[in-house]
Amino acid sequence: MDAVESTKTAFDVIGGQDAIDRLVETFYRNMDELPQARGIRAIHAADLGPTKAVLKLYLAEWLGGPKSYSEQRGHPRLRMRHMGFAIGPAERDAWMACMTGALDEVVDDVRLRDSLKQNFAKLADWLRNDPDNQHDKHH
Repeated sequence: MDAVESTKTAFDVIGGQDAIDRLVETFYRNMDELPQARGIRAIHAADLGPTKAVLKLYLAEWLGGPKSYSEQRGHPRLRMRHMGFAIGPAERDAWMACMTGALDEVVDDVRLRDSLKQNFAKLADWLRNDPDNQHDKHH
């Protein structure tokens, strides 16, 4: 592996902003089409345009691309931004079904795809705000 290879970010490997845009579009298409996603689709605005734009910025930065999300919106504060919505195991699983399908369709690199699935699963579980969420238990 040469020096250039080793400095590649997930943003580079996935295919840059074009691939992230495709991933987000596919994710929300799945949310519109998958029967198990009806509940989470209903808590989104009818017009997904603004939501898509934010997720595209966020994922680009999360994967090592441009820092536009932070520059425009500050710290992600994902849990705070999602607290107004009831997110339990069913919502987590529906979100993951939409994202897994999008990753399978858009991300060709198997190692990156599997890594992203694991990371998204952790993130989706962390965003749960139901009473059984282990992340909220104080020991």
